[in-house]
Amino acid sequence: MTGTTKFGILLPITRAHVDAGGTARRAVATAVEAERLGFDSVWVGDTLARAPIDPLTLLGAIATSTERVTLGTAALLAALRDPILTASAITTLDLLSVGRVTLAVGAGFAGRSEVEFEWAGVPWPARKSRLDDIVALWRLLWSADGQKSFHGKVLHYDTLPELPPSHRDGGPPIWFAGFTPSGLERTARLYDGWLPYPPEPGDYASGLAAINAVNPAVTPGLFATLLFDDDPGRARRRLQDYCLANYGKPLEFVEKIQVFITGSADEVAAGLRRYADAGARHILIRPATVDPEVFAEQVALAAGLLVSR
Repeated sequence: MTGTTKFGILLPITRAHVDAGGTARRAVATAVEAERLGFDSVWVGDTLARAPIDPLTLLGAIATSTERVTLGTAALLAALRDPILTASAITTLDLLSVGRVTLAVGAGFAGRSEVEFEWAGVPWPARKSRLDDIVALWRLLWSADGQKSFHGKVLHYDTLPELPPSHRDGGPPIWFAGFTPSGLERTARLYDGWLPYPPEPGDYASGLAAINAVNPAVTPGLFATLLFDDDPGRARRRLQDYCLANYGKPLEFVEKIQVFITGSADEVAAGLRRYADAGARHILIRPATVDPEVFAEQVALAAGLLVSR
């Protein structure tokens, strides 16, 4: 991996983690430890169905407990939330962290997220246009151009509030989490970064090439699930347990759409290197466990990857 490769940790806040003994305070402590170990970023997921801990509130606590790490969402389901109120909350987080926020946003996962949009009263078919409108609205609210109205495909505001100035004009960087052809096109056209999780490095390389052909300034990220375990059979059983606990789906289903890298430290490093060679420059690591103690052990092992940069 190149010396420019950055590494982050996804914090354990899903329902499965909480049921296994995880807490919001423990997630904050994990973020503090990740910073001490040398990680570049800490990230939180967002789902009404599987995560009982609000990501922006948690990141606010982490902002005041850390000094250096980037604070990220992976990925914020922005279309579920009131756009103006969420912009205000993100502005506060941006100011608390002194500009350390990166927002990866997503449009939801077909077959799982529909009920969440129903709970929020947001039409599922309009989610992508709504998300793109929200991002454009946020950038307008965080800019200094003085525009007082917004009219997009879905969202329309004849007047807008004046938010406190963000740390930088235009607000935090906004990445897109998606890998469909339309997602690649929208990433290149509308977003600052890309955070997919394709199972094959070749697919990652081809997706990034499509983005770079339009906008080479996009930051190439990667969402990778890791498990350090020298025994292949045991590792697969542990991955199976993790997928069932976290998704309610078998590993055979999840591994078709997400990257899983397991093995010894050298084997995991080699697996990540293949994605770095394909162009990934900010790798978000998700330890494949819901057990708090094992999670901490996996984070410590992952910290060994930082030495090779």
